Amino acid sequence: MHQVFRITLDDALPMLQAARAKAEELGVKQTLCVCDDGGNVLALHRLPGARLTGVDISIAKAFTAAGHERATHLFNEPPNGPALPGNEAFGISHMLPGKFAIFVGGFPIVHEGQIVGGIGVSGGNGEQDKAVGAAALEAFAAHVAGPAAG
Repeated sequence: MHQVFRITLDDALPMLQAARAKAEELGVKQTLCVCDDGGNVLALHRLPGARLTGVDISIAKAFTAAGHERATHLFNEPPNGPALPGNEAFGISHMLPGKFAIFVGGFPIVHEGQIVGGIGVSGGNGEQDKAVGAAALEAFAAHVAGPAAG
């Protein structure tokens, strides 16, 4: 028997709130997406002035992080990033055109060792996307820990 955890909208909202606060602190107009472990969008927030293209990009980043159980930037980190030319997953992003992102901004959401979803962040440079994603993941950890951790 295997216990499965499910992320809900109530779990996603604190993540979006923290991610938005971090993006605003950094002065970056981001689009934020939280999906469940099946890559289904639970919540999407496009900050005022964020690029229109960020919607699809953030969804793809969240989908990829959840479905492949790793941060999206790990696909391209030299020297052994699996999606780099000559490596085993080169071309993987072409398997699901428009849905599979292999650049910075997608992060798996983990609870008790299980991938329960992904968050996609689009609109900043790599370091900004990582900082906003980290803020969202910290908020998730605090949320699931409950009031006793606060």
